[in-house]
Amino acid sequence: MTATTGLQGRIIGAGLLAAIGLLIYGTIVNETIVGVDATVATTWVFAATFAVLAVVHASVGRYDLTLGHGGAAVGWLLVLLGTTGIQIVLGLVLLGLSGCYIAIRTVRHGPDEGDTETGATQDSV
Repeated sequence: MTATTGLQGRIIGAGLLAAIGLLIYGTIVNETIVGVDATVATTWVFAATFAVLAVVHASVGRYDLTLGHGGAAVGWLLVLLGTTGIQIVLGLVLLGLSGCYIAIRTVRHGPDEGDTETGATQDSV
């Protein structure tokens, strides 16, 4: 699980740096990036980051976090692609619920509790 946590941090860091880079470029150089508004491109980066996190968690069997990150990715997609107010509100609600779910699951299964499947803790490794 420690390797997954490190990979998760790298994915989040890369997504955040890409988003910040797009915003800085959009603010200083040009408001659009290949014809797309910089803030919209930034939001697509966040959606992709959550989707990649969901795939990574699914690949190691952490389906609880797969659900949370996948829900956030779908929420971002609803916000980005929504054509009616209800779709956008649904996307924002899904983002909020997914964020709460991720926070709760992360606190309950933090690194100090160890691996829930094998029962190993950091002290026993």
